[in-house]
Amino acid sequence: MIHAENVSVLVDRKRLLDGVDAEIRPGRVTALIGPNGAGKSTLISLLSGERRPDGGRVTLDGRPMASWPALALARRRAVLLQSAALDFAFTVEEVVELGRLPFAGTTRQIDDERAIAAACRLAGVDGFRARAYQTLSGGEKQRVQFARALAQLWQHGEAEGAARYLLLDEPTSALDLRHQRIVLDAARRLAGKGVGILAALHDLNLAAACADDVIMLRDGCVVAAGPVAEMMTGTLLGRCFDTPIEILTRADGMPAILA
Repeated sequence: MIHAENVSVLVDRKRLLDGVDAEIRPGRVTALIGPNGAGKSTLISLLSGERRPDGGRVTLDGRPMASWPALALARRRAVLLQSAALDFAFTVEEVVELGRLPFAGTTRQIDDERAIAAACRLAGVDGFRARAYQTLSGGEKQRVQFARALAQLWQHGEAEGAARYLLLDEPTSALDLRHQRIVLDAARRLAGKGVGILAALHDLNLAAACADDVIMLRDGCVVAAGPVAEMMTGTLLGRCFDTPIEILTRADGMPAILA
């Protein structure tokens, strides 16, 4: 498990996070929601090990995140940021292949081709693997970066050994409805194989539909955290987003969240 305990981040006398507890559990999808500036990206940077907290601690399997060598950490978790600039003339396949770099020179390198093929298929980019990355639309680039993260976590056969984690910072922000579902369905499939997923999402209906758990952030503090069915209420969501929230029940029994 990745666990943040009482973490705080201070930048120019402003607290971006203040006493936050959060965790990513293997085999579960956790949605991270909150208004703009709530601290979602900052929390992801802590949980991924990209940044150290100014207070509190972050651990992976009970071991301080800061003590993990970068290569060992890259073999356990993959991160999809909001934007990923590339200045080189890579093809789509070459970008996805970057996800396999942590396994170069190991016995798992033999799986590279299968990992890349599976990741491209799951992310819906298989049809343009030979295209230049720079020629893609914003949504297509986002899906390619998602495929790169999938390739990094791919392993042959059933899940075994140490748990793996995928952290996604607004993975559907540039995607149309169909590709939003493709990305989140792929995340759910990974969770079914024991991968712990954390996804920062703006679409509350997507969060309710795909997640097991939710963390609500506002002004750098946790408003509520726990199972989606218990936390995604009009009262708690209204408190988090500071606006009236109405929740209806659709014909299929799923909630419809309206603001």
